Amino acid sequence: MIPQTIARINELARKQRESGLSEEEKVEQNQLRRIYIDNIKNQVRQQVEQSQPQHKHNCSCGCHHKH
Repeated sequence: MIPQTIARINELARKQRESGLSEEEKVEQNQLRRIYIDNIKNQVRQQVEQSQPQHKHNCSCGCHHKH
């Protein structure tokens, strides 16, 4: 995630609390939040995939091969 994107998300959140957002800013905020959430999901997905054992034999792990 680009630090400038996170900074902009925080800037819009601050402005929302202080004085409110225009319709364009609300749309931008929602888009940036979606990008942020999708990025986090992808990071978690990659970590889970990397932590799962990789079988080098043909099985569907009710495994007959000793790990």
